[in-house]
Amino acid sequence: MQVFTHRARAYRAIQKSSAARPGGDRKPSGLFLFVFFVSLWFTLSLTPRELSETITASYRIPESQRRKIMGAISGTDMQAKMKAARQALDAWVREVVEWHFNPETGAPFWLEYAKKLDWDPRKEIHGYDDLDRFGFFQDEWLRGGPVRRWVPKAYADRPIYTFETGGSTGVPKSRIAIDDFRIDYEMFSETLPEEYFPKGADWLMLGPSGPRRLRLAVEHLAQHRGGICFCVDLDPRWVIKLIKWGEMAMMEKYKQHVIDQAVTILRAHDSVKCMFATPKLLEALCEKVSLRKMGITGVFCGGTEMTPQFHRFAVEELMEGAYFAPTYGNTLMGLATHKPRVPEDNYAIIYYPPSPRAMIEVVDPDEPAKLVDYGQTGRVRLTTLTKEFFMPRFLERDEAERELPCEPYPWDGVRNVRPFSRFQATVVEGVY
Repeated sequence: MQVFTHRARAYRAIQKSSAARPGGDRKPSGLFLFVFFVSLWFTLSLTPRELSETITASYRIPESQRRKIMGAISGTDMQAKMKAARQALDAWVREVVEWHFNPETGAPFWLEYAKKLDWDPRKEIHGYDDLDRFGFFQDEWLRGGPVRRWVPKAYADRPIYTFETGGSTGVPKSRIAIDDFRIDYEMFSETLPEEYFPKGADWLMLGPSGPRRLRLAVEHLAQHRGGICFCVDLDPRWVIKLIKWGEMAMMEKYKQHVIDQAVTILRAHDSVKCMFATPKLLEALCEKVSLRKMGITGVFCGGTEMTPQFHRFAVEELMEGAYFAPTYGNTLMGLATHKPRVPEDNYAIIYYPPSPRAMIEVVDPDEPAKLVDYGQTGRVRLTTLTKEFFMPRFLERDEAERELPCEPYPWDGVRNVRPFSRFQATVVEGVY
């Protein structure tokens, strides 16, 4: 593992360099060292805002590639697919709004909300763009109870899950669920190549446990594909507290405790062929064992450390021939899938939402009702549209570049999602 450790250190050095470009060469050439040390000077000299703008510039799509993609989506077939996708989205919006604002089926929160409006959403929301009339969804609405105000009347007698997000300090946000997490991951299952994620194989869930949707969702994914899911015990809120207290040695011990659980499972159950992991935990696991020797053939991975540099590092150094499927998701949205990897994307992380059940867009941080141009940087805005949960125009704590539609996904995507630069001083990501 010594060679791997040296390469891991090199990856982390590149990751920290503001000059590191997506998919850049990790070999320490003279030019790289020059840029690296100059970037350190900039890091010490620039203001946080200037530094974030410098980093952001390195993520943007090269103009030559942007022109090529624009030409591809201007074709008649692609335009037809985009039009059909938009029509399906608008029809679904009308159905979801009718459902949530109908006194017979709607959620108590939205029925009470409608009483304060001087217009009728069921009559005046005709398509996706009309959702702007609701303004921006406030995350404070999801903190505290009663959580049943979010349960549609039509589902009042169904067993209800509640999943939490955040909560390392203060009251966490809660989302109710019945079948959404199952539906989301069954849709995601269709994107996994069976050669690497074989039906009937067992899974390892190397991620957070407790009140999060992810554990149950990955477990359902394994079951849906005919396997059994083995899980570790992990509390990310405790990790975040350790980091805030400066207890880095204790945090490292806790991380190793989690990795030890994973290694024990892999050594005891050779039926495990597939797994989920966050980037940090995947790297830590690979410092202990070889995925190939453990029999792992497919990994899907998600978390805030999912950068182009890590994407390349994982594919070239960690996977050892296994399939690597980056994902972007959270409790409020569901799961966005990664565009199939092609050389011209240079290991960029490109995600597309599960339209029409959720849409992710990139907006101007100062005018969040306005989309930025393709290839430009902005804040991620989420809209969730299911019969269980309606959440229009929620501003995430992430930023990204707006990505053009592509053949498998004829709607907008996002490129290289990362923590919103204006929040970076206050966001602690822990094991993600």
